[in-house]
Amino acid sequence: MSVFIPERLFGIIGHPLGHTMSPRLHNWAFEQYKIPAVYMTWPTAPEKVKNFMQSFRNLPISGASVTIPHKLSVINYIDQLTPRAKAVGAVNTLYWRNDHIVGDNTDTAGVSEPLRPHCSQVKKALLIGAGGAARAAIYGLKSLNIKEIFITNRTKSKADDLAKEFKISVIDWDNRGDQHFDLIVNSTALGMSGKFEKINPMIMAEQDSNTIIYDLVYNPLETALIKEATEKGCTIIHGIEMFLHQGIEQFKIWTGKNIEPQAARHLLMKHL
Repeated sequence: MSVFIPERLFGIIGHPLGHTMSPRLHNWAFEQYKIPAVYMTWPTAPEKVKNFMQSFRNLPISGASVTIPHKLSVINYIDQLTPRAKAVGAVNTLYWRNDHIVGDNTDTAGVSEPLRPHCSQVKKALLIGAGGAARAAIYGLKSLNIKEIFITNRTKSKADDLAKEFKISVIDWDNRGDQHFDLIVNSTALGMSGKFEKINPMIMAEQDSNTIIYDLVYNPLETALIKEATEKGCTIIHGIEMFLHQGIEQFKIWTGKNIEPQAARHLLMKHL
């Protein structure tokens, strides 16, 4: 009986990690390509990030995914940022380049790639939320050459800050439902399983079948926003696409290999 001995070690750090699907995706992809590697979960409390990054340097770790709440704090312990990580101001991917730890951000691809087939019909987009996911979303939307990007957030000062930094426009939270948009992206936790599950972050009165709705929340898959958008005949992009495409981009950075999206999507939907 042969014993599997991994030659490369990857994993994810976050706190809490809960039911992250990253190990399922990456270990499946390693198996598809017969890459002798393993992807693990490394629950890491905020005060332990420095210790983890020391371990990253000293142990044979080839790469890591970074999730909440460490996407900003890890920047203090790496050697280089890619241009997109620098532009977003957050890191979700670590890898080695020669003897340097590089920080990248593939959340941008998680936003842009599912929208790419639709981007020619998007002239005016609204982003809901002003947190870390919003920063990646703005970068992703700009990479698709969407000219008119508006942002709205319950705390207006946070929206104002991002609007100034990325040169986009602000809409007051109370006025977010007053006009039609070609695309609406929800980057908030509103609609997520738990205490926010029944909340729709958007007022949908002016939206119709010409509106694309991309909800970055994927648990539940059918959020309150998605349900109302479906009733209105909007084009729907589910939050699982964000997770899928950021993971595909990570895997390519680490291995040079392409994960087939349809097969990976089937895998994730089966276990969601």
